Amino acid sequence: MELKGRTAIITGAASGIGRAVAHSLARRGCHLALADMNEAGLEETAPSAVNGVRITRHMLDVGDAQAIAAFPDIVRAEHGGIDLLVNNAGVALGGTFEQVSEADFEWLIAINFFGVVRMTRAFLPLLKASDDARIVNISSIFGIIAPPGQTAYSASKFAVRGFSEALRNELEGTSVGVTVVHPGGVATSIARSARRSDSASPEVLAATLAGIEAKLKMPPAEAGEAIVRGVEQRKPRIIVGSDAKVIAMIERFAPVSYWKVLERMR
Repeated sequence: MELKGRTAIITGAASGIGRAVAHSLARRGCHLALADMNEAGLEETAPSAVNGVRITRHMLDVGDAQAIAAFPDIVRAEHGGIDLLVNNAGVALGGTFEQVSEADFEWLIAINFFGVVRMTRAFLPLLKASDDARIVNISSIFGIIAPPGQTAYSASKFAVRGFSEALRNELEGTSVGVTVVHPGGVATSIARSARRSDSASPEVLAATLAGIEAKLKMPPAEAGEAIVRGVEQRKPRIIVGSDAKVIAMIERFAPVSYWKVLERMR
């Protein structure tokens, strides 16, 4: 896929993987509509663009159905059309299923899954108007495996994976391709900014957070570049990081007992 002169929307563009993808696309001459709830973060992301790249910044809560429904008209007015939709925005939630409240579970699903669905529904007509378009949905390695303590997050990321794969088959023969991305341990702030269950022990949550952050090693810039290279190659699935590739391979050979295998490898 030739990205120069194309236009991309990126949600969750204020930091982490979203910012890194924006930078990689800008280096290739791709115009950007950056969306996030963090206005200061968007301001930091935008100046990195090269000359000739048009960048617009948009405050957007992907958990807000009405805001998403109104967004295509805003982007159309600024950019005319779009060729690439990167559904990257996401949140995390600390605690086991029994510790997590129904309200918090629904909050996460509304952002991580329905945000992807609603953005896709809202922008699919604009994408179909392009001669070469792609939807890029950021799942997670936890959309391939489901560890304890990640019931809500894994449920949302498995849903993104299933939605993406079915949509790819439905759009076969059109100008719109679909890529699903499974990053491993990327050094973003998602763990630190996770919502935490009130019923879980603060000591246990702190220990869990420390354990997760120790595994988040890949620089976001490296992850962003890997994702954009995969988009250029029209890959249907992109697994980011050697850790994610090893885990995905173990899951393939031990689809039921992979967690026991992974625990023995610690």
